[in-house]
Amino acid sequence: MDAFYAAVEIRSRPELRGRPVVVGGGPERGVVLSASYEARAFGVRSAMPSARAHRLCPQAVFLPPDFSTYAEVSRAVMAVFRSVTPLVQPLSLDEAFLDVSGALRRLGTTPLGIAASIREQVAAEQDVTCSVGVASTMFVAKLASRVAKPDGVHLVPADGVRAFLDPLPVGALWGVGERTEEVLGGHGIATVGDVAAAGLTTLRRAVGEAHAAHLFALAHGVDERRVDPHGREKSAGAEETFARDLVDPAALRRELLRLADRTARMLRHRAVRARTVALKVRFADFTTVTRSRTLPAPTDLARDLHATATDLLDALGDLAPVRLLGVRGEGLVPADRAPEQILLGEPEHGWSDAERAADQARSRFGVAAVRPASLLGDRDPARARSPVEAADPARRGHRAQPGAARAASPPEPNG
Repeated sequence: MDAFYAAVEIRSRPELRGRPVVVGGGPERGVVLSASYEARAFGVRSAMPSARAHRLCPQAVFLPPDFSTYAEVSRAVMAVFRSVTPLVQPLSLDEAFLDVSGALRRLGTTPLGIAASIREQVAAEQDVTCSVGVASTMFVAKLASRVAKPDGVHLVPADGVRAFLDPLPVGALWGVGERTEEVLGGHGIATVGDVAAAGLTTLRRAVGEAHAAHLFALAHGVDERRVDPHGREKSAGAEETFARDLVDPAALRRELLRLADRTARMLRHRAVRARTVALKVRFADFTTVTRSRTLPAPTDLARDLHATATDLLDALGDLAPVRLLGVRGEGLVPADRAPEQILLGEPEHGWSDAERAADQARSRFGVAAVRPASLLGDRDPARARSPVEAADPARRGHRAQPGAARAASPPEPNG
């Protein structure tokens, strides 16, 4: 979808058409979730601090998010996709992979014909636009959809994959972040074509065996994944931007407990457990660090998430003022297939029973009915209450991480 949140807002308020529109948190500590293309012309981008967006485009219309409406429109758009093929794998509220191999034979049409039909139906029924990338693999189709924006289609034929990929910056490859891009640059590798030409030996020296094989395959257009309509989300978590920076270790640990409790409830609600706990810390200067640890056994307990996140935070040593904290469970597995971890002297089932009983109490009496004792009566003014966070129906005050909740999505990564 193209600038999805902003597009839905404009759909509801036609007088905003042609004007710069920004959806996100407040100007003090919020972030931009979506910007119309008119706002992007002034340099406004998703995930940008709202204060900077205000400076770049003071004439923009700034709106709080309405996630329930976004989710409703998303469901309608996904229904359009499923009317073409049952092989639809949603990635977020505004993005999905479709396998139309069967539909091509059934409808007697072409990939471009299906793309045109989908775009026309979405525009007619929902009054929003979508861009479509068409390719023989998921990875290339994803990149093609970026080229197609806004409101277009881009086809990469099977015999044109290398010509499409080679000029792209190496950061276009999945798994290449800023650090990996810097390392590859040190080996004279700046484009996807450079990766393809470098050879596995050079790549292994730069990034290690497993990552080298992954990048080499992608650079040659090889992606063995298939669209999985039943695929489970791979992570669940929550993060929070504070109204003022935190420096007190005790306050940081309280916030970690709050985030761990929220994440654990999310996991239990979905009947999954996390193999890995990830911590995200953003400092006042916007430097961001992430750390993770794989657990001996998967968990859906706040106690385990909090203990691991606290260890990861402590390992960072003395901290500069903290602007944002996040806790995320990764490597999710179905709860009924996760191995149990019973340690000698550990009343594991007691903790599990207690947290599930708390879930039942919350569902009956409200979220505030039960919370960890150390959070009772907490009125810390450092905690933000932005419109972004208010979208979370389980506990207002958290912004869901990617894969955490369809109705509480992070800044749009796609359009």
